[in-house]
Amino acid sequence: MPDPTHDLLKRIAAALERLAPPAPAAPDFSRGRLFHYEPATGEFTAAPDYGLALDLLVGIDQQKQRFVQNLRRFAGALPANHALLWGSRGAGKSSLVKAAFMALSLHEAPGLRMVEIDRDAIDALPGLFARLRDRPERFVVLCDDLSFEEGASAAKSLKSALEGGVAGPPANVIFVATSNRRHLMPRGHDESKGLLATAEEAEETISASDRFGLWIGFPPMDQPSYLAAVHAYAERFDLQSAGIELKSLQWAQSRGGRSGRVAFQFIRDLAGEQGRALPV
Repeated sequence: MPDPTHDLLKRIAAALERLAPPAPAAPDFSRGRLFHYEPATGEFTAAPDYGLALDLLVGIDQQKQRFVQNLRRFAGALPANHALLWGSRGAGKSSLVKAAFMALSLHEAPGLRMVEIDRDAIDALPGLFARLRDRPERFVVLCDDLSFEEGASAAKSLKSALEGGVAGPPANVIFVATSNRRHLMPRGHDESKGLLATAEEAEETISASDRFGLWIGFPPMDQPSYLAAVHAYAERFDLQSAGIELKSLQWAQSRGGRSGRVAFQFIRDLAGEQGRALPV
């Protein structure tokens, strides 16, 4: 005669299997150099190599030197700091991170990998670090345009990941964030929470930014640096245009300011006008 208890246990086990997602497969980091992490599925999606060369980033020589020095130390298994690159929009923060990573991974550190995580997934950062901890590769984990708009929860997750709890932070992972704001503060506070709540969230956020040992600022780009960027791009991509400086300055004026991004957008427009393809 069938055992009703046995049948019940089988149904419970089947229900639990449906509720509990299967453990994610071990990632294959031989598929590329750059990856995007999706916390909902636990998957690492390979992305194409970043195509902009490091030497094309002009006007940020000091920032470039400091970041590359820190990254080279990390790639060589030497002590290095988590890095926060902050400052003006379009100043080249994320471009510097990716271009420096590509330069080192191609020519000096073939075991170096980059994993990008979205800023709204920062709560998953401790879990990501745990998955990378015992891997043989060394990882640059990048979060672009980071800020804590939703209060202190994400800041706490960031602090937890960078501190590493009892086990300490993984030695094979360095975290790099870019932001328009030095302390990662939200643009405004929810007044309905009260002064005490917003003050506590501000303290949590500033405390999180203090976990970055390397802060690199990017001031607004001046006109000589902007024109140098335009000429560097034009020379690299073999683009010629009469009055290129005046045209590029008019372009910047129409865009509301000068930056490396605006310079490249001008070059992209110029290449399209001349029927030329760009490699990036």
